[in-house]
Amino acid sequence: MTGSKINTTSDDTICAVATVQGGALSVLRMSGSKAFEIADQIFRPAIGRKKVSEQKARSLHYGVLHDKDEDIDEVVLSIFRGPHSFTGQDVVEISCHGSRVICRRALQMMVDLGARMAQPGEFTQRAFLAVKMDLAQAEAVADLVAANSEAARRMALSQLRGSFSHQLSDLREQLLQFSSLIELELDFSEEDVEFADRSQLTLLLEHIMRMVGNLVDSFKIGNAIKNGIPVAIVGKPNVGKSTLLNALLGDDRAIVSDMAGTTRDSIEDTITLGGILFRFIDTAGIRQTQDAVETMGINRTWGHVEKARIVLLVVDSSHTADDAEAMCCEIRASLNVEDQLLFLVVNKVDVGKPVWLTDEWIEKQDVDKCICLSAKNKDGLEQLQDYLVEASAENMEESCGVAVSNIRHYEALKNAQEALLRVSVGIRTGLSGELMAVDLREVTDSLASITGELTSQDVLNNIFAKFCIGK
Repeated sequence: MTGSKINTTSDDTICAVATVQGGALSVLRMSGSKAFEIADQIFRPAIGRKKVSEQKARSLHYGVLHDKDEDIDEVVLSIFRGPHSFTGQDVVEISCHGSRVICRRALQMMVDLGARMAQPGEFTQRAFLAVKMDLAQAEAVADLVAANSEAARRMALSQLRGSFSHQLSDLREQLLQFSSLIELELDFSEEDVEFADRSQLTLLLEHIMRMVGNLVDSFKIGNAIKNGIPVAIVGKPNVGKSTLLNALLGDDRAIVSDMAGTTRDSIEDTITLGGILFRFIDTAGIRQTQDAVETMGINRTWGHVEKARIVLLVVDSSHTADDAEAMCCEIRASLNVEDQLLFLVVNKVDVGKPVWLTDEWIEKQDVDKCICLSAKNKDGLEQLQDYLVEASAENMEESCGVAVSNIRHYEALKNAQEALLRVSVGIRTGLSGELMAVDLREVTDSLASITGELTSQDVLNNIFAKFCIGK
Protein backbone atom coordinates (compact mmCIF):
# COMPACT_ATOMS: atom_id res chain seq x y z
CA MET A 1 0.00 0.00 0.00
CA THR A 2 1.45 3.37 -1.02
CA GLY A 3 1.16 6.32 1.29
CA SER A 4 2.96 9.19 2.98
CA LYS A 5 6.11 8.73 4.96
CA ILE A 6 5.52 7.20 8.39
CA ASN A 7 5.88 9.86 11.11
CA THR A 8 6.03 7.59 14.17
CA THR A 9 9.09 5.65 15.34
CA SER A 10 9.29 2.47 17.36
CA ASP A 11 9.85 2.92 21.09
CA ASP A 12 11.77 -0.36 21.33
CA THR A 13 15.35 -0.08 22.50
CA ILE A 14 17.62 -1.81 20.00
CA CYS A 15 21.26 -2.85 20.27
CA ALA A 16 23.97 -4.20 17.99
CA VAL A 17 27.68 -4.27 17.30
CA ALA A 18 28.28 -1.32 14.95
CA THR A 19 31.80 -2.30 13.87
CA VAL A 20 33.32 -5.24 12.03
CA GLN A 21 34.28 -7.81 14.63
CA GLY A 22 37.80 -9.12 14.83
CA GLY A 23 39.62 -5.82 15.35
CA ALA A 24 41.25 -4.44 18.47
CA LEU A 25 38.15 -2.42 19.38
CA SER A 26 34.41 -2.79 18.89
CA VAL A 27 31.58 -0.28 19.22
CA LEU A 28 28.28 -1.40 20.73
CA ARG A 29 25.32 0.81 19.85
CA MET A 30 22.02 1.15 21.70
CA SER A 31 19.07 3.38 20.69
CA GLY A 32 15.65 3.88 22.24
CA SER A 33 13.76 5.04 25.30
CA LYS A 34 15.55 2.62 27.67
CA ALA A 35 19.08 3.20 26.34
CA PHE A 36 20.19 5.36 29.29
CA GLU A 37 18.39 3.21 31.85
CA ILE A 38 20.09 0.05 30.58
CA ALA A 39 23.46 1.78 30.36
CA ASP A 40 23.16 2.84 34.01
CA GLN A 41 22.86 -0.82 35.02
CA ILE A 42 25.88 -2.11 33.08
CA PHE A 43 28.30 0.84 33.23
CA ARG A 44 30.18 2.16 36.26
CA PRO A 45 32.08 5.45 35.69
CA ALA A 46 35.67 5.63 36.89
CA ILE A 47 35.14 9.16 38.21
CA GLY A 48 32.03 10.41 40.02
CA ARG A 49 28.71 8.76 40.64
CA LYS A 50 26.48 10.49 38.13
CA LYS A 51 24.14 8.24 36.21
CA VAL A 52 24.37 8.07 32.42
CA SER A 53 20.96 9.75 32.20
CA GLU A 54 22.36 12.71 34.20
CA GLN A 55 25.45 13.26 32.04
CA LYS A 56 25.78 15.93 29.37
CA ALA A 57 24.89 15.15 25.77
CA ARG A 58 27.76 14.43 23.38
CA SER A 59 30.09 13.53 26.24
CA LEU A 60 32.54 10.64 26.72
CA HIS A 61 33.02 8.69 29.94
CA TYR A 62 35.66 6.18 30.91
CA GLY A 63 34.60 3.34 33.17
CA VAL A 64 33.88 -0.35 33.62
CA LEU A 65 31.36 -2.55 31.86
CA HIS A 66 30.01 -4.93 34.49
CA ASP A 67 27.43 -7.66 35.02
CA LYS A 68 26.24 -7.19 38.58
CA ASP A 69 29.38 -7.84 40.68
CA GLU A 70 31.57 -9.07 37.81
CA ASP A 71 33.69 -6.65 35.78
CA ILE A 72 33.62 -7.45 32.05
CA ASP A 73 35.83 -4.82 30.41
CA GLU A 74 37.20 -1.28 30.65
CA VAL A 75 35.29 0.86 28.16
CA VAL A 76 34.49 4.37 26.94
CA LEU A 77 30.81 5.31 26.83
CA SER A 78 29.42 8.03 24.50
CA ILE A 79 26.10 9.79 25.13
CA PHE A 80 23.79 11.27 22.46
CA ARG A 81 20.45 12.68 23.53
CA GLY A 82 17.38 12.64 21.30
CA PRO A 83 16.27 14.35 19.21
CA HIS A 84 19.83 15.54 18.53
CA SER A 85 21.23 12.12 17.62
CA PHE A 86 21.58 9.97 14.52
CA THR A 87 18.32 8.12 15.16
CA GLY A 88 16.52 11.01 16.83
CA GLN A 89 16.33 8.92 20.02
CA ASP A 90 18.55 8.56 23.09
CA VAL A 91 21.67 6.75 21.91
CA VAL A 92 24.53 5.15 23.83
CA GLU A 93 27.69 3.86 22.18
CA ILE A 94 30.20 1.77 24.12
CA SER A 95 33.76 1.35 22.83
CA CYS A 96 35.12 -1.89 24.23
CA HIS A 97 37.88 -4.34 23.34
CA GLY A 98 37.14 -6.31 20.21
CA SER A 99 36.81 -9.74 21.77
CA ARG A 100 33.76 -11.61 20.50
CA VAL A 101 33.28 -12.93 24.06
CA ILE A 102 33.04 -9.39 25.42
CA CYS A 103 30.67 -8.26 22.65
CA ARG A 104 28.35 -11.24 23.08
CA ARG A 105 28.30 -10.82 26.86
CA ALA A 106 27.55 -7.08 26.61
CA LEU A 107 24.73 -7.58 24.10
CA GLN A 108 23.24 -10.35 26.21
CA MET A 109 23.20 -8.02 29.22
CA MET A 110 21.42 -5.34 27.17
CA VAL A 111 18.82 -7.82 25.94
CA ASP A 112 18.26 -9.20 29.47
CA LEU A 113 17.55 -5.65 30.65
CA GLY A 114 14.91 -4.92 28.01
CA ALA A 115 16.63 -4.17 24.71
CA ARG A 116 16.37 -6.32 21.59
CA MET A 117 18.82 -7.07 18.81
CA ALA A 118 18.56 -4.60 15.94
CA GLN A 119 17.52 -5.70 12.48
CA PRO A 120 19.77 -4.91 9.47
CA GLY A 121 19.67 -1.17 8.80
CA GLU A 122 17.34 -0.43 11.70
CA PHE A 123 19.41 2.42 13.13
CA THR A 124 19.44 4.19 9.76
CA GLN A 125 15.75 3.41 9.25
CA ARG A 126 14.99 5.16 12.53
CA ALA A 127 17.02 8.15 11.34
CA PHE A 128 14.88 8.22 8.18
CA LEU A 129 11.62 7.88 10.10
CA ALA A 130 12.71 10.66 12.45
CA VAL A 131 13.25 12.86 9.35
CA LYS A 132 16.97 13.13 10.07
CA MET A 133 17.57 12.30 6.41
CA ASP A 134 15.54 11.40 3.36
CA LEU A 135 15.53 7.95 1.77
CA ALA A 136 18.17 8.81 -0.85
CA GLN A 137 20.51 9.96 1.90
CA ALA A 138 19.75 6.85 3.96
CA GLU A 139 20.72 4.64 1.01
CA ALA A 140 23.94 6.63 0.70
CA VAL A 141 24.88 5.39 4.19
CA ALA A 142 24.97 1.81 2.85
CA ASP A 143 26.88 2.96 -0.24
CA LEU A 144 29.44 4.73 1.94
CA VAL A 145 29.97 1.59 4.04
CA ALA A 146 30.33 -0.53 0.89
CA ALA A 147 32.54 1.94 -1.02
CA ASN A 148 35.57 0.11 -2.40
CA SER A 149 37.29 3.02 -4.14
CA GLU A 150 38.05 6.66 -3.43
CA ALA A 151 35.70 7.77 -6.21
CA ALA A 152 32.86 5.66 -4.80
CA ARG A 153 33.49 7.08 -1.33
CA ARG A 154 33.33 10.68 -2.60
CA MET A 155 30.14 9.98 -4.54
CA ALA A 156 28.40 8.31 -1.57
CA LEU A 157 29.47 11.07 0.84
CA SER A 158 28.20 13.73 -1.56
CA GLN A 159 24.82 12.00 -1.71
CA LEU A 160 24.75 11.54 2.07
CA ARG A 161 25.29 15.30 2.44
CA GLY A 162 22.27 15.92 0.24
CA SER A 163 23.66 16.91 -3.17
CA PHE A 164 21.27 14.59 -5.01
CA SER A 165 18.36 15.50 -2.74
CA HIS A 166 18.98 19.20 -3.37
CA GLN A 167 18.76 18.66 -7.13
CA LEU A 168 15.49 16.79 -6.65
CA SER A 169 14.25 19.69 -4.52
CA ASP A 170 15.09 22.11 -7.34
CA LEU A 171 13.20 19.85 -9.72
CA ARG A 172 10.13 19.84 -7.49
CA GLU A 173 10.15 23.65 -7.38
CA GLN A 174 10.28 23.81 -11.17
CA LEU A 175 7.47 21.27 -11.42
CA LEU A 176 5.38 23.24 -8.93
CA GLN A 177 5.76 26.34 -11.07
CA PHE A 178 4.80 24.39 -14.18
CA SER A 179 1.80 22.77 -12.48
CA SER A 180 0.64 26.15 -11.20
CA LEU A 181 0.54 27.52 -14.74
CA ILE A 182 -1.43 24.49 -15.91
CA GLU A 183 -3.91 24.81 -13.03
CA LEU A 184 -4.30 28.53 -13.67
CA GLU A 185 -5.17 27.73 -17.25
CA LEU A 186 -7.83 25.32 -16.04
CA ASP A 187 -9.34 28.00 -13.79
CA PHE A 188 -9.78 30.32 -16.76
CA SER A 189 -10.57 27.63 -19.34
CA GLU A 190 -14.03 29.11 -20.08
CA GLU A 191 -12.84 32.71 -20.32
CA ASP A 192 -10.90 34.46 -23.00
CA VAL A 193 -7.88 35.05 -20.76
CA GLU A 194 -4.31 34.20 -21.76
CA PHE A 195 -2.27 33.92 -18.56
CA ALA A 196 0.88 32.58 -20.22
CA ASP A 197 1.60 31.69 -23.81
CA ARG A 198 2.56 28.19 -24.80
CA SER A 199 6.14 29.23 -25.51
CA GLN A 200 6.62 30.04 -21.82
CA LEU A 201 5.29 26.61 -20.86
CA THR A 202 7.47 24.95 -23.47
CA LEU A 203 10.65 26.70 -22.25
CA LEU A 204 9.94 25.76 -18.65
CA LEU A 205 9.21 22.14 -19.59
CA GLU A 206 12.39 21.91 -21.67
CA HIS A 207 14.41 23.10 -18.68
CA ILE A 208 12.81 20.47 -16.42
CA MET A 209 13.39 17.75 -19.00
CA ARG A 210 17.07 18.73 -19.28
CA MET A 211 17.47 18.47 -15.51
CA VAL A 212 15.89 15.01 -15.42
CA GLY A 213 17.77 13.94 -18.56
CA ASN A 214 21.12 14.92 -17.03
CA LEU A 215 20.37 12.83 -13.95
CA VAL A 216 19.30 9.84 -16.06
CA ASP A 217 22.44 10.09 -18.19
CA SER A 218 24.65 10.35 -15.10
CA PHE A 219 23.69 6.79 -14.14
CA LYS A 220 26.20 5.45 -16.66
CA ILE A 221 29.14 6.99 -14.87
CA GLY A 222 27.60 6.71 -11.39
CA ASN A 223 26.99 2.99 -11.75
CA ALA A 224 30.49 2.54 -13.16
CA ILE A 225 32.04 4.36 -10.19
CA LYS A 226 30.05 2.26 -7.73
CA ASN A 227 30.52 -1.17 -9.33
CA GLY A 228 33.73 -0.61 -11.28
CA ILE A 229 34.32 0.97 -14.69
CA PRO A 230 33.92 -1.93 -17.15
CA VAL A 231 36.98 -2.41 -19.37
CA ALA A 232 36.67 -5.13 -22.03
CA ILE A 233 39.90 -6.75 -23.25
CA VAL A 234 39.25 -7.98 -26.79
CA GLY A 235 41.14 -9.19 -29.82
CA LYS A 236 41.97 -12.29 -31.83
CA PRO A 237 43.07 -15.50 -30.10
CA ASN A 238 46.65 -15.68 -28.76
CA VAL A 239 47.36 -11.93 -28.83
CA GLY A 240 47.98 -11.88 -25.07
CA LYS A 241 44.60 -10.80 -23.66
CA SER A 242 44.76 -13.15 -20.67
CA THR A 243 48.40 -12.25 -20.03
CA LEU A 244 47.41 -8.58 -20.03
CA LEU A 245 44.59 -9.26 -17.56
CA ASN A 246 46.98 -11.08 -15.23
CA ALA A 247 49.52 -8.24 -15.52
CA LEU A 248 46.91 -5.58 -14.72
CA LEU A 249 45.62 -7.53 -11.72
CA GLY A 250 49.04 -8.61 -10.53
CA ASP A 251 47.75 -12.16 -10.25
CA ASP A 252 47.42 -15.30 -12.40
CA ARG A 253 43.67 -14.86 -12.72
CA ALA A 254 43.34 -16.26 -16.25
CA ILE A 255 44.87 -19.38 -17.78
CA VAL A 256 47.56 -18.53 -20.33
CA SER A 257 48.33 -20.95 -23.14
CA ASP A 258 49.80 -20.94 -26.65
CA MET A 259 46.76 -22.92 -27.77
CA ALA A 260 44.22 -20.73 -29.61
CA GLY A 261 40.75 -20.50 -28.08
CA THR A 262 41.81 -21.20 -24.48
CA THR A 263 39.51 -18.48 -23.14
CA ARG A 264 35.99 -19.55 -24.06
CA ASP A 265 34.10 -17.56 -21.46
CA SER A 266 34.55 -14.15 -19.88
CA ILE A 267 36.77 -13.73 -16.83
CA GLU A 268 36.20 -10.67 -14.63
CA ASP A 269 38.05 -9.11 -11.74
CA THR A 270 38.45 -5.66 -10.22
CA ILE A 271 41.34 -3.47 -9.15
CA THR A 272 41.61 0.12 -7.93
CA LEU A 273 43.84 2.47 -9.90
CA GLY A 274 44.22 6.12 -8.94
CA GLY A 275 41.30 5.87 -6.51
CA ILE A 276 38.99 4.54 -9.26
CA LEU A 277 37.63 1.00 -9.34
CA PHE A 278 38.03 -0.78 -12.69
CA ARG A 279 36.33 -4.03 -13.67
CA PHE A 280 38.49 -5.79 -16.27
CA ILE A 281 36.87 -8.43 -18.48
CA ASP A 282 39.00 -10.90 -20.40
CA THR A 283 36.99 -12.18 -23.36
CA ALA A 284 37.08 -15.04 -25.84
CA GLY A 285 39.25 -14.41 -28.91
CA ILE A 286 37.34 -13.14 -31.95
CA ARG A 287 37.61 -15.48 -34.94
CA GLN A 288 35.55 -17.69 -37.24
CA THR A 289 34.97 -21.08 -35.63
CA GLN A 290 32.73 -24.11 -35.89
CA ASP A 291 33.05 -24.90 -32.19
CA ALA A 292 29.64 -24.28 -30.59
CA VAL A 293 31.03 -23.50 -27.13
CA GLU A 294 33.66 -21.11 -28.48
CA THR A 295 30.98 -19.41 -30.59
CA MET A 296 28.94 -18.78 -27.46
CA GLY A 297 32.01 -17.22 -25.85
CA ILE A 298 32.60 -14.97 -28.85
CA ASN A 299 28.96 -13.83 -28.77
CA ARG A 300 29.47 -12.88 -25.14
CA THR A 301 32.57 -10.95 -26.16
CA TRP A 302 30.46 -8.67 -28.37
CA GLY A 303 28.00 -8.24 -25.52
CA HIS A 304 30.82 -7.04 -23.25
CA VAL A 305 32.06 -4.70 -25.99
CA GLU A 306 28.64 -3.03 -26.13
CA LYS A 307 28.50 -2.51 -22.34
CA ALA A 308 32.12 -1.48 -21.72
CA ARG A 309 33.11 2.10 -20.97
CA ILE A 310 36.59 1.39 -22.32
CA VAL A 311 37.58 -1.29 -24.84
CA LEU A 312 41.19 -2.48 -24.98
CA LEU A 313 41.75 -3.91 -28.45
CA VAL A 314 44.86 -6.08 -28.20
CA VAL A 315 46.78 -6.84 -31.39
CA ASP A 316 49.98 -8.86 -31.78
CA SER A 317 53.04 -6.89 -32.91
CA SER A 318 53.62 -9.60 -35.52
CA HIS A 319 50.26 -8.92 -37.17
CA THR A 320 50.16 -7.08 -40.48
CA ALA A 321 48.90 -3.50 -40.76
CA ASP A 322 45.85 -4.73 -42.68
CA ASP A 323 44.93 -7.23 -39.94
CA ALA A 324 45.27 -4.57 -37.22
CA GLU A 325 43.30 -2.04 -39.25
CA ALA A 326 40.52 -4.56 -39.92
CA MET A 327 40.18 -5.27 -36.19
CA CYS A 328 40.08 -1.54 -35.38
CA CYS A 329 37.31 -1.01 -37.93
CA GLU A 330 35.31 -4.02 -36.70
CA ILE A 331 35.45 -2.97 -33.04
CA ARG A 332 34.89 0.75 -33.69
CA ALA A 333 31.79 -0.05 -35.74
CA SER A 334 30.22 -1.73 -32.72
CA LEU A 335 30.86 1.17 -30.32
CA ASN A 336 28.82 4.20 -29.36
CA VAL A 337 31.37 6.90 -30.13
CA GLU A 338 29.92 9.32 -27.56
CA ASP A 339 29.96 6.93 -24.62
CA GLN A 340 32.86 4.55 -25.19
CA LEU A 341 36.60 4.77 -25.61
CA LEU A 342 38.75 2.51 -27.77
CA PHE A 343 42.37 1.92 -26.79
CA LEU A 344 44.61 0.07 -29.25
CA VAL A 345 47.11 -2.08 -27.35
CA VAL A 346 49.99 -3.38 -29.47
CA ASN A 347 51.33 -6.30 -27.44
CA LYS A 348 54.52 -8.39 -27.56
CA VAL A 349 56.73 -5.46 -28.56
CA ASP A 350 59.53 -7.22 -26.64
CA VAL A 351 60.03 -9.28 -29.82
CA GLY A 352 59.95 -6.20 -32.03
CA LYS A 353 57.84 -3.12 -32.72
CA PRO A 354 55.94 -3.36 -36.05
CA VAL A 355 57.26 -1.10 -38.80
CA TRP A 356 53.73 -0.12 -39.84
CA LEU A 357 52.96 1.43 -36.44
CA THR A 358 53.50 5.09 -37.31
CA ASP A 359 51.77 8.25 -36.11
CA GLU A 360 50.06 8.57 -39.49
CA TRP A 361 48.73 5.00 -39.35
CA ILE A 362 47.46 5.45 -35.77
CA GLU A 363 45.68 8.70 -36.69
CA LYS A 364 43.78 6.91 -39.47
CA GLN A 365 42.40 4.25 -37.09
CA ASP A 366 40.13 6.54 -35.05
CA VAL A 367 41.33 5.17 -31.71
CA ASP A 368 41.42 7.23 -28.53
CA LYS A 369 44.81 5.94 -27.41
CA CYS A 370 47.53 3.66 -28.72
CA ILE A 371 49.87 1.89 -26.30
CA CYS A 372 52.81 -0.36 -27.10
CA LEU A 373 53.63 -2.85 -24.37
CA SER A 374 54.79 -6.30 -23.41
CA ALA A 375 52.20 -7.83 -21.11
CA LYS A 376 54.59 -10.71 -20.43
CA ASN A 377 57.38 -8.43 -19.18
CA LYS A 378 54.97 -5.72 -17.94
CA ASP A 379 56.81 -3.11 -20.02
CA GLY A 380 54.47 -0.21 -20.86
CA LEU A 381 51.88 -1.42 -18.34
CA GLU A 382 52.19 1.71 -16.19
CA GLN A 383 51.47 3.93 -19.19
CA LEU A 384 48.30 1.95 -19.93
CA GLN A 385 47.19 2.30 -16.30
CA ASP A 386 47.83 6.05 -16.43
CA TYR A 387 45.76 6.35 -19.61
CA LEU A 388 42.88 4.42 -17.99
CA VAL A 389 42.86 6.64 -14.91
CA GLU A 390 43.22 9.84 -16.94
CA ALA A 391 40.38 8.96 -19.32
CA SER A 392 38.07 7.87 -16.50
CA ALA A 393 38.78 10.98 -14.41
CA GLU A 394 37.97 13.20 -17.41
CA ASN A 395 34.76 11.26 -17.94
CA MET A 396 33.73 11.86 -14.34
CA GLU A 397 34.46 15.58 -14.55
CA GLU A 398 32.38 15.89 -17.72
CA SER A 399 29.39 14.21 -16.08
CA CYS A 400 26.84 16.33 -14.25
CA GLY A 401 27.61 17.49 -10.71
CA VAL A 402 25.54 14.67 -9.21
CA ALA A 403 25.98 11.10 -10.44
CA VAL A 404 23.08 8.69 -9.92
CA SER A 405 24.38 5.27 -8.89
CA ASN A 406 21.29 3.56 -7.44
CA ILE A 407 19.18 1.46 -9.85
CA ARG A 408 16.01 2.33 -7.89
CA HIS A 409 16.68 6.04 -8.37
CA TYR A 410 17.47 5.49 -12.06
CA GLU A 411 14.21 3.65 -12.71
CA ALA A 412 12.19 6.35 -10.92
CA LEU A 413 13.93 9.06 -12.97
CA LYS A 414 13.25 7.12 -16.20
CA ASN A 415 9.55 6.95 -15.30
CA ALA A 416 9.58 10.71 -14.67
CA GLN A 417 11.36 11.31 -17.97
CA GLU A 418 8.78 9.29 -19.92
CA ALA A 419 5.90 11.13 -18.23
CA LEU A 420 7.52 14.50 -19.03
CA LEU A 421 7.82 13.46 -22.66
CA ARG A 422 4.07 12.82 -22.72
CA VAL A 423 3.49 16.28 -21.26
CA SER A 424 5.70 17.77 -23.96
CA VAL A 425 3.67 16.00 -26.65
CA GLY A 426 0.50 17.23 -24.96
CA ILE A 427 1.62 20.86 -25.14
CA ARG A 428 2.47 20.56 -28.83
CA THR A 429 -0.83 18.89 -29.69
CA GLY A 430 -3.03 21.10 -27.52
CA LEU A 431 -3.94 18.39 -25.01
CA SER A 432 -6.24 19.50 -22.21
CA GLY A 433 -4.74 20.55 -18.89
CA GLU A 434 -6.67 17.83 -17.04
CA LEU A 435 -4.88 15.09 -18.99
CA MET A 436 -1.47 16.72 -18.67
CA ALA A 437 -2.03 17.01 -14.93
CA VAL A 438 -2.19 13.19 -14.72
CA ASP A 439 1.27 12.87 -16.25
CA LEU A 440 2.61 15.66 -14.06
CA ARG A 441 1.39 13.81 -10.99
CA GLU A 442 3.30 10.72 -12.18
CA VAL A 443 6.45 12.85 -12.44
CA THR A 444 6.10 14.22 -8.91
CA ASP A 445 5.23 10.78 -7.51
CA SER A 446 8.31 9.23 -9.15
CA LEU A 447 10.59 11.90 -7.67
CA ALA A 448 8.88 11.60 -4.27
CA SER A 449 9.55 7.85 -4.26
CA ILE A 450 13.31 8.54 -4.46
CA THR A 451 13.41 10.65 -1.32
CA GLY A 452 10.84 8.50 0.49
CA GLU A 453 8.10 11.14 0.66
CA LEU A 454 5.87 8.68 -1.12
CA THR A 455 6.71 5.01 -0.78
CA SER A 456 5.44 1.71 0.58
CA GLN A 457 6.48 -0.13 3.71
CA ASP A 458 7.51 -3.11 1.58
CA VAL A 459 9.92 -0.91 -0.36
CA LEU A 460 11.36 0.49 2.87
CA ASN A 461 11.79 -2.99 4.33
CA ASN A 462 13.53 -4.18 1.17
CA ILE A 463 15.92 -1.21 1.16
CA PHE A 464 16.97 -1.39 4.81
CA ALA A 465 17.19 -5.19 4.83
CA LYS A 466 20.25 -4.83 2.58
CA PHE A 467 22.12 -2.82 5.22
CA CYS A 468 24.53 -4.44 7.63
CA ILE A 469 23.45 -4.91 11.25
CA GLY A 470 24.51 -1.98 13.41
CA LYS A 471 23.87 0.68 10.74
